[in-house]
Amino acid sequence: MLHTFTGLEGDGANPFAGLIIDKSGNLYGTTYGGGYYQLGTVFKIAPNGTETVLNYFTGLKRGEFPEAGLLMDKGGSLYGTTEKGGSDNLGTLFEVSPNGQEKALLSFDGYYGGAAPVAGLIADSSGNLYGTAPMGGLYNLGVVFKLTNK
Repeated sequence: MLHTFTGLEGDGANPFAGLIIDKSGNLYGTTYGGGYYQLGTVFKIAPNGTETVLNYFTGLKRGEFPEAGLLMDKGGSLYGTTEKGGSDNLGTLFEVSPNGQEKALLSFDGYYGGAAPVAGLIADSSGNLYGTAPMGGLYNLGVVFKLTNK
């Protein structure tokens, strides 16, 4: 076992999604709960098991409850989605920079933009991000979305 989550003192809790790994063997993931506000975290686990929490979700526009895994670009920035939070509390697409700075790149609106994204993201060779949201769209049955020029 490399790490046991406690949910205490800012540690994460409930990692639902899979992990990604960088060239140095560090593992990255999200927790649905835990963190200082109990709204989830983005974490890194070093090969020796040392955990670093890179981001604590604070709710509102910055997002809350990341359920999906992460995607890493060539520069080391991490991308993912939150189920809640954002302008309409319908989820966000976020970026966490290598130094831990988080920002919401997109707030889901529940209509054409979809709502409550819980699946992972993919990227094309131009850096566009794609994903799905199970709610929203014309018939409120979900959407496939694309974020260009992140």
